[in-house]
Amino acid sequence: MNPIISAAGLADELAGPTPPVLLDVRYRLGGPHGRPDYEAGHIPGAVFVDLDAELAAPPGAGGRHPLPDVAAFGAVMRRAGVGPGTPVVAYDADKGWGAARAWWLLRWAGHDDVRVLDGGLAAWTGPLETTVPVPREGTFEPKPGALPLLDADDAAAKAREGLLLDARAGERYRGEVEPIDAVAGHIPGAVSAPTTENLDDQGRFRPAEWLAARFFELGAGEAAGPVGVYCGSGVSAAQQVLALEIAGFDSALYAGSWSEWSRNPDRPVATGPQPG
Repeated sequence: MNPIISAAGLADELAGPTPPVLLDVRYRLGGPHGRPDYEAGHIPGAVFVDLDAELAAPPGAGGRHPLPDVAAFGAVMRRAGVGPGTPVVAYDADKGWGAARAWWLLRWAGHDDVRVLDGGLAAWTGPLETTVPVPREGTFEPKPGALPLLDADDAAAKAREGLLLDARAGERYRGEVEPIDAVAGHIPGAVSAPTTENLDDQGRFRPAEWLAARFFELGAGEAAGPVGVYCGSGVSAAQQVLALEIAGFDSALYAGSWSEWSRNPDRPVATGPQPG
């Protein structure tokens, strides 16, 4: 299944006999909460999902956005109307990060029929509504483990023996700035691959052939096993996992990412433009 859907394709499915459950996952790192924007206007039928509170556990030793409690995540998805065979489409309004986090969690939890709206809310040309829907309770029960997941030791090994991509902005990878986490730099051996390069000027994913060429040049064609991906806290890296799937590569998410890695003073840190 193609992990993304166009706005025109979504409009057709919403008008069809089995419309998808819509998840509005508006989220911006360091920005205002997405709920007021959702209440001001959302795609008809969409349910707001709070990334910080519902798609992540509280910050702590596992980083700024640890994976949520599995039972709690299942309850959130059932509240949104998700069942075992229910098609789901997630969208946001900023680089696909929030939507990809929902997409990855659902896939990891065993739900196959989930896609991201390509281009996000900006691509939608249909009407918006302010009514907050109350969907019929779904029956989805998470079965985690359907997608590969890395811990810190796995990520270190992937950087040494395979390919580990750092999805953050280049200046954070190089250690020139670090506005959020405790230490600047990157995991030794990781390769810089900012998520912004996965999108075109309209915020849509670049064609599969373009993405495949990008990741092949970064080393994905020679990597043994899934490509590892991390970012600051496991959110933007989900967008990179999505781009890799579009391009035809298997990948594994390091959910704790730099916010977990950098909390441990015993973990090595590299700086500069090279993997180190």
